[in-house]
Amino acid sequence: MTKLMKVTSLSALLLLLSGCSYKDFNNTKPKINDTLEVVDSASIRSIPDINAIAFEWRKVDDPRVTGYHFYRANLQKDGTKLKLIDTIDNRYTTHYVDENVEPNTKYVYKISSATPSEVESRTTSDYIVSTLPLMEGVSFIQAISNLPRQIKIVWRPHQSERIESYEVQRKTPNTSEWKKIEAIDGRLQAEYIDLDLEDNVVYHYRVIAKTFDGLETLPSALVKAQTKPLPEGILSLKATTDLPRKIALNWEPSKSEDVIKYNIYRSTDAESGFDVVKAVNAQTLNYEDFVNEDGKVYFYKVSSIDKDGLESNLNVNAVMGITLNKLRKPVMTLAQIQGAKAILNWQAGDDRAESYTVYKTIKEGFFKAKTIKFQGINALRFEDKDIVRGVQYSYAIQAVDKNGIHSEITKETELVLPKLAEIN
Repeated sequence: MTKLMKVTSLSALLLLLSGCSYKDFNNTKPKINDTLEVVDSASIRSIPDINAIAFEWRKVDDPRVTGYHFYRANLQKDGTKLKLIDTIDNRYTTHYVDENVEPNTKYVYKISSATPSEVESRTTSDYIVSTLPLMEGVSFIQAISNLPRQIKIVWRPHQSERIESYEVQRKTPNTSEWKKIEAIDGRLQAEYIDLDLEDNVVYHYRVIAKTFDGLETLPSALVKAQTKPLPEGILSLKATTDLPRKIALNWEPSKSEDVIKYNIYRSTDAESGFDVVKAVNAQTLNYEDFVNEDGKVYFYKVSSIDKDGLESNLNVNAVMGITLNKLRKPVMTLAQIQGAKAILNWQAGDDRAESYTVYKTIKEGFFKAKTIKFQGINALRFEDKDIVRGVQYSYAIQAVDKNGIHSEITKETELVLPKLAEIN
């Protein structure tokens, strides 16, 4: 029943078109001379293509005719509205190609004989012809995932020898429109690698083949692929805070199987300024950063590098490490002359202190002095018997721990053994 309705509707449409002999672009009714020879409807032949239709007909012999008018309607869009689309200026011309048509579309044509004036003959009967559908696209296409910031697309070359090139199109799941990203010349070319992509993102692709005369095939099937994710970072980074003039790092390995090394970053700021100070292989899970300063603070990050050169995300919290601080200074509790010797007493000031150094400065002149060091003192008391009456001495103390780290030196204390009074 549905098929019968379609046939009946088409027949009614054709009857209506037959009754509508002519129209031009401006809807101005042409002037018809019924005595002019009409193109033989039965002589019309056509060869349809995807984007063009070629016509052939038998010429008219009427000497008043100087050419032909072509009328056309798109049955899907225009319905019964025929329009003048072109004029042929020579009645001996019997071939015409309409290139302003769409693929897979049904058209109706009429032809009239034209004269030098506005007068023309009656039109031919309706001539219905359909353009060809678009060519099928490539029959096989594949997108390869898990490549570093790139996706490889391969397809089977199109079977038609009319194909000259391919257009590769891409979109992401977040975009609705296809974007042309590359034109590939040559029918037998069947590969494209899309570079500079984002990490761990899914992309959609399709390929459209193009003929030498600019025709496009139907798009290929949609394929999708995902770029390789960044390697996982390391776990449990720890940094020491109690080692003399070095900071030791250790961590647990990345869970990514293709990690080949780790980059160690360091900065004096927890938020920025990180530079690579060392790269170690994937079997190394520790590093000692030797620092020639006491109490020096550094911040560290460790990244994973895989076999493709991808690096784990550095947007992670830094870990702070500190070299062992200087000792706190001893506290001087006594500095005086007793008898003919100088006596110094002090408190440790720091539990790490293992020994002490006493600095003795002897003033030898107004601008001249000499300093003597007494090292390895294990007690909290120092006696100096080597003093001379009337000479000014200055004493200061410094603590030393088992690592050889020194505290700052205490403030100097001046002592003088007075001269004896002269007897007259």
